[in-house]
Amino acid sequence: MHPDDAFAEKTTPHGSATQSADETSAERTTQPVRTSSRGLRTLLASTPTRVALAAGLTCCLGAAAYVGTRQTPEQPEQAAVSEAAAERGDAAERATRSLLRDDPPSTSPSPTETATPAETASPAATEQEPTFSEPAPPQPVAGLTQTQMENAKTIVDVGTEMNIPHRGLIVAIATAMQESTLLNYANAGVPESQNYPHEAVGWDHDSVGLFQQRASTGWGSVAELMTPTYAAEAFYQALLQVPGWQEMSVAWAAQSVQVSAFPDAYAQHESRATTIVRALV
Repeated sequence: MHPDDAFAEKTTPHGSATQSADETSAERTTQPVRTSSRGLRTLLASTPTRVALAAGLTCCLGAAAYVGTRQTPEQPEQAAVSEAAAERGDAAERATRSLLRDDPPSTSPSPTETATPAETASPAATEQEPTFSEPAPPQPVAGLTQTQMENAKTIVDVGTEMNIPHRGLIVAIATAMQESTLLNYANAGVPESQNYPHEAVGWDHDSVGLFQQRASTGWGSVAELMTPTYAAEAFYQALLQVPGWQEMSVAWAAQSVQVSAFPDAYAQHESRATTIVRALV
């Protein structure tokens, strides 16, 4: 018996003498197993064998770990992240291919996308816009007041619009200077005349206005004769009806229209009337 079986030898004498046949059979059966165990220990005691066995065991453990790792199911969160990343990568690749196909040859902006400088008005153009302020009143000359000078301008402007010759303008100014001193007169005997703008009040018959014209003799209505522009036009129309008036003296041309009781009175105003007309035309 092998020395490893010393424990068995010691237990046999002290055991029961009446061992059953089954126990004897069991002892015989285990003896070959012990022999095999001794052979295995002898084999493992060899150094090359231990190295080979360790290497094989390491390979087996690595393979088992690899298989376990591959068989471990992915966490739901990790799977979703991986899938989203893959989709973004595919979308970026498709967008890149689309840009490469559809990119126009030129990226310069269209001319209609930006306003041209011509569309914006420059400050200089704004400053050059015409203004509609009233003209300055005429500066008085020949000893006239501002009101008298403005009335004289009205008479000259009406004559200019009617293409009256320069001498006719002087005749009209000299006549108004004699008749009304270039003031728009109302008449105390004609109450209606005072309802209209006026600068003085007279009392000669029914004469009114700059030229002291009478409504009763057909010159027009009181309202018309109190209007300076109408009164001047009525005088010029009558002057144009006088044959040869341009060859007449200023005083005689005025008398031919007015039929005054003092025909020579107009002559004294000719010089000043000439100065006034010259300042206004």
